[in-house]
This record gives sequence, structure tokens and C-alpha cells, in this order.
Amino acid sequence: MKRVTAIIKPFKLDEVRESLAAVGVTGLTVTEVKGFGRQKGHTELYRGAEYAVDFLPKVKVEVIIGDDATQRVIDAIISAARTGKIGDGKIFVASVEQVIRIRTGETGTDAI
Repeated sequence: MKRVTAIIKPFKLDEVRESLAAVGVTGLTVTEVKGFGRQKGHTELYRGAEYAVDFLPKVKVEVIIGDDATQRVIDAIISAARTGKIGDGKIFVASVEQVIRIRTGETGTDAI
């Protein structure tokens, strides 16, 4: 099993969710996060004063999937989240040793 974590722009969340549903993802976790990469933040004006915004709002989407679905999920996220501009985000893939559904006690891919 794999955990696919994607950091994306907030306005792309609905498109990514729909794209993941289309490839068979039945559940996901979404977290509002802040961070920066190559963008390095930006400056804004507030009441005439300029200030730096170092951390930009992003959304972290996490899904646990079987090994056979990994590339389909990655492709779905990329196609839905890509704008072609800096700050589109990153995708991280990690192995998951065990999954247990608390309600039923199911384990492994049955618990996904």
C-alpha cells in the first residue's frame, strides 16, 4: 500500500477531488496548510503598509491506495492540479506498512 500526499493550490481542490473519484479513490484527507517553495512568498499592501507574506496557503491531500493504483492516482492529481505556473505543488509517495479499520477490525487493502 502507498500513501500519496499532494500539496496543491487551494482553488484546485475540487478538481483534484473529482479527478481522484474518477480513478476509484473512495476516501481522502484534506488539511489546510501553509508553506513556501521556490515562490518564497510575496509582498502585499494593507492599509498603506507593505508587508511580506512568507507562507502561502496550500492544501494537503492524502490518500492511501493499493500499490497497483499508485500511478493512476499520481496522474489524476497532476492533470487536475497543474496550472503551469510556479507554486503548483508537489506529490510525495510513501509506503504504508499496515492499515486497520477501527470499526470492523479489517486490515490491509480491505481497510482502505
